Amino acid sequence: MRWLLGKIGYGITVLIGVVTVVFFLFNLTPGDPVRSLVGDNASEEMVQNIRRKLDLDLPLGQRYLYYLNDLSPIAIYHASDSTHRLYFDPKVYHGAKIWPSNGMALYLKSPYLKRSFLSDKSVSTLLGEVMPGTILLAVTSILLSLFIGLGMGLIAALNKDGFYDQLMLLVSALGMAGPSFFVAMLVAYFGAIRWREAIEIPWLPLLFVVIWLAVSMTKWGKTIPTHGGRVMMGLVGAALVATWGAPEWYFWHLPGTGLQMTGSMTSVNVWEGEYLDVKNMILPMITLMVRPLSVIVQLTRSSILDVLQQDFIRTARAKGLSERRVILVHGLRNALNPVITAVSGWFASLLAGAVFVEFVFGWKGLGQQMFNAIESRDLPVVMGGVITIGFAFVIISLLVDLLYAWIDPRVKMN
Repeated sequence: MRWLLGKIGYGITVLIGVVTVVFFLFNLTPGDPVRSLVGDNASEEMVQNIRRKLDLDLPLGQRYLYYLNDLSPIAIYHASDSTHRLYFDPKVYHGAKIWPSNGMALYLKSPYLKRSFLSDKSVSTLLGEVMPGTILLAVTSILLSLFIGLGMGLIAALNKDGFYDQLMLLVSALGMAGPSFFVAMLVAYFGAIRWREAIEIPWLPLLFVVIWLAVSMTKWGKTIPTHGGRVMMGLVGAALVATWGAPEWYFWHLPGTGLQMTGSMTSVNVWEGEYLDVKNMILPMITLMVRPLSVIVQLTRSSILDVLQQDFIRTARAKGLSERRVILVHGLRNALNPVITAVSGWFASLLAGAVFVEFVFGWKGLGQQMFNAIESRDLPVVMGGVITIGFAFVIISLLVDLLYAWIDPRVKMN
């Protein structure tokens, strides 16, 4: 319990630091957001009224304290004076009085993130509209990356310095080298433009790969030296280069993806109304999977190779346990700590909203919402989005610490 309370206290401290940095960073930027909102031709009286409505006429320090008061679940508000800056308006705040008073009283409430400068809608409402799309995309992407990456990393570790190992490392290195916006454009081009109607697969490289896989699974495959894999990869690369300007007979034609380049979690049918459109998430999900998958493959490989050299693995083998049980139960489980760390970081980043990915694919999520808010200088929405991201990082960090102790018996909670 002491450890848990310490972690919660550390998380609250981090959140206060994030709120402080975000508040002063965005409120000290040059320019007047009110003038950007109403234009240069608005009267001075209108500008002053809007500034007072948005609390922009107050000193910076006082605005900061008011902002912390709005975010805090236990806050001080005026109970009866509707003209007071801190009047507890039931239409705005959702909570209950815990210290009765006709003047200033304590209230237990949900955090209040202010209202949008542009739409005057609650920031919580705006973020609540886009968060389901981002959460769905992030969860599916990271889970698929985890399962596929663990399998690829395990295969690479069990075939150290062999063909499969080099192939997995090559694929993961290419994945980590690609920036998200570049990968998004490639996936969009091939998935929704180039291969929308038909997929053209060159049969010669595919034939080389099938032959190599068939040979490697036989007893003769074990006698082929390591450089044989490099030769095969070179032949496949040359055959792929030969597809440039190749005739039609060189390709095997399959039905295309039929996917749209843009789309969100839901679509609208004129007869049935709004419905969940799963196919719209395929291309952005593939894009988001590329980099975390590459990291998971390399971390899994190196971690398993390190664990398999430990004394308890030799002890397990000496007891006569099957190699499968030794690797999967004793080896893989104890190799998961660095993988979990990477997965938690990437998951929090995906929840933060992959701005470029959501922008390229027109996905309605947190990233696109924050991009539009930054572009229009809608500061409450930007600040609310960043605070939401910070909260997600703190919660995920706490869950990962708990998961460590469950997966690895060597980790103890003192």
